[in-house]
Amino acid sequence: MARSPQPFFEVQFEQKPGRRHKDRSSEPHFHRLLAQFSLCRRLALFFLVLLCVAPRTVAGAQEPPYFITYSDALEEPGNLEVAQKGTTGSPKDANAFYSATLELEYGAKAWWTTELYLQGQATANDSTIFTGFRWENRFRVLPTEHAINPVLYLEYEDVNGADKSVLEVTGHDGIANFQGKNAAGRGDISRTMEGKLILSSNPKGWNISENWIAEKNMMGGAWEFGYAVGASRPFALVAASRACTFCRQNFSAGAEVYGGLATVHDLGFSDTSHYAGPTVQFDVPRGPTFLFSPQFGLSDNSAGVLWRLKISYEIQQFRDLFSKKEAQ
Repeated sequence: MARSPQPFFEVQFEQKPGRRHKDRSSEPHFHRLLAQFSLCRRLALFFLVLLCVAPRTVAGAQEPPYFITYSDALEEPGNLEVAQKGTTGSPKDANAFYSATLELEYGAKAWWTTELYLQGQATANDSTIFTGFRWENRFRVLPTEHAINPVLYLEYEDVNGADKSVLEVTGHDGIANFQGKNAAGRGDISRTMEGKLILSSNPKGWNISENWIAEKNMMGGAWEFGYAVGASRPFALVAASRACTFCRQNFSAGAEVYGGLATVHDLGFSDTSHYAGPTVQFDVPRGPTFLFSPQFGLSDNSAGVLWRLKISYEIQQFRDLFSKKEAQ
C-alpha cells in the first residue's frame, strides 16, 4: 500500500490533565493540509540555507526584469545564480495552485550560459508533486554589442502533465492545463526539445526583447510555436554618489506579453492563451534580487491572473571556491 506523504516537520504538544483536545486523527482534510506544500517548503528552505552559507561577494542580477522573455544578458563566466521562482493562481473551474521552480544558472563562457530547473507544484484539494526538470543553454551569436543582439536558446525538458510552472506558452496550452488532477498528470511524461531565437536591443537605457519559440515533443506530436516580448528600463541610468539601498538605480520596471501560436498544422491565434503584465525589480546591494509581476489572461483560454515572485542570489566567481580549496 502506498504511504501518504509526510509533512516537512511535526510538532507534538503535551496534553494537560483535565483539558480536552480535539481529536483530528479522523479528519483527512487536516492531514492533507499538513502534507500540502511540503515540496515547495523544501525548495524554499534550500534557497534560504544557500543565502546563509554563500560568500558575501555577490551582486544584484543584471538581467532585465522579465519572467518569460529572455534578453541578450548572459551570466558572467564563473558566476552562479540561484533563484526560486513561484507562480500561483486560481483558474476558472480549477483548484488554486502554487508552482515552485528552483533555478541554477551558471556562466560557463562569456558566450554560453547553462541552467538547470527543478520543478514542483501543490494544488489545493489535491496533492503536492515533483513535476520534472529542464536543462537550458543560451549561446551569444555576436561577441560585441549591436543594434540587434541575437542569442540562440536550446532546452531539453522532462516534465509531466501536472506541471503548472508556465515558464513559456506554446501551441494550444491553456486553461485545461490547470484543471486536471495531479494523479492523472503524473504519468503523462513529455520529453521535449525547445528552441528560441532571442533578439534584444538596448536603445537609450531601454531593453526591448523578442523571443520566437518552437518546440517538439520527441515522444510524438506536431511542432508547437509561441512568442514573448518584453520592454524595460531601470529607474536611473547613473548611480548615486553615495551608497544606499533604496536608490533609484536599484529599481527597474517593465512589461511583457507572451502566448501560444498553435501548431505547424493550424498556425495562428485560434484556441490559444496569452498573458500580459507589468514587472518591477529590486536589486538589494550585495544581496538578493526580488522580481514581482501580476500577469493577466488576455483570452478565454487563459487563466484570469497569474501572480509571480522570483528571488535570486548571485555568487560571483563560484568556480573559484573549488579551485582555492584544491590549491590549499
